[in-house]
Amino acid sequence: MWGFNFSIIKLGVSEMDPLILTGLRFTFATFPAIFFIKRPKVSLFILALYGITFGVGVWGMLTLSIQFGLSAGVSSLILQSSAFISVLFGVLFLKEKLSIIRKTGLLVSIVGLALIFTIEDGSVTLIGILFACFAAISLSIISLILKKIVIEDMFAFVVWSCLFAPIPLFTLSLIINGVTGFEVLVSNINYLSAFSVLFQAYPVTVLGYWLWNKLVVLYPMSAMAPLTLLVPMFGLLGSAIFYNEQIGATKLLASLLILSGIAIGLSEALMQKINARIIEGKR
Repeated sequence: MWGFNFSIIKLGVSEMDPLILTGLRFTFATFPAIFFIKRPKVSLFILALYGITFGVGVWGMLTLSIQFGLSAGVSSLILQSSAFISVLFGVLFLKEKLSIIRKTGLLVSIVGLALIFTIEDGSVTLIGILFACFAAISLSIISLILKKIVIEDMFAFVVWSCLFAPIPLFTLSLIINGVTGFEVLVSNINYLSAFSVLFQAYPVTVLGYWLWNKLVVLYPMSAMAPLTLLVPMFGLLGSAIFYNEQIGATKLLASLLILSGIAIGLSEALMQKINARIIEGKR
């Protein structure tokens, strides 16, 4: 769902203002569910901080990156670079140590990300890359927020945090484009735009993040995190299927470098978990 969602975002962007599209996504992710779900035991400040960072910082900026010419496949790849940005955040804010293995993985991913700037097949624009990088940084920030708080009911947290995203997104649209985006929405709304909004709101945001967070609670992150490497692969596949995006040698090499770097960084944690299980089994 997450991988193919980048193509669904591109579909919606072709039909309406990207900020309005994202605002509607979070509006439907919140309503009517919020009337039937008790507010989680988390402060309003945290809910608002997470909701705005998640809604505006991650998906608002990513949707804009696609609007400004970045392909669905490349946008999913850049967003996944948040994995090594999170490593840096861990070092800076959580005082985590960076081993030689993780440093190597970080360097490999950075080389892959730099290669994206050299792609000239029409699927990449500089401003699109900048917006996508901002989205990746925001995704790392929300991971940092989750590290600092205790959440008992993740489904309620997802629904209630989405409440704080629509108004900033609609306001940004008004500031940038005036009322034009809303006028186009009213006059041109169709089943494609409705499908894009509803798919992003329910399967991707509410169901997807609820399922993912439940799995994170049940299983070690060292076991779950490598699965996120599948997201950009399905992102590129979806873009190739629906929009005939060409996956040339440079794009393929950049993809392999970014994902290999992330995998290298994750391998250390996975090996530590396996060794711990072996020692525990011997006992």
